[in-house]
Amino acid sequence: MNRSGIGYDVHRFAAERKLILGGVEIPYMMGLDGHSDADVLSHAIADALLGAAGETDIGHLFSNTDPTIAGISSMTILTKVREVLAGKGYRIINIDSTLIAEAPRISPHLAGMKANISQALGIEIADVGVKATTNESMGFVGREEGIAALAVASIEKN
Repeated sequence: MNRSGIGYDVHRFAAERKLILGGVEIPYMMGLDGHSDADVLSHAIADALLGAAGETDIGHLFSNTDPTIAGISSMTILTKVREVLAGKGYRIINIDSTLIAEAPRISPHLAGMKANISQALGIEIADVGVKATTNESMGFVGREEGIAALAVASIEKN
């Protein structure tokens, strides 16, 4: 039985934070605001996977009110999501995702993101799609106020 899920996440830029996308630290003048490392890409992927399994979103697994997980790596979040799915008898087939940002330039970092995500999820790099686009200078992303991400996940029952 194959199942699919969709994930979306957005975080606003924040000063004095590292910019982490797909587990890669990207040199930039700002990072993203959030309780964890605010890795918008990994959060969208986690929600897509959880949705495919009929679970709730990552906010229920990793509450933004829990001080013990402040600054948690989103690679840890993805690993935990993989464990939740495995516990329900699911195997991840593939991920497809898109980052939406005007800046910084993301394409030089895509291979590293794919490698990190595949490792955290226990799947082949070839089964992880990561793309980047702009918002053509429209909306909050176009005004460089933050970054958004979309993800689709396919899973199957073992």
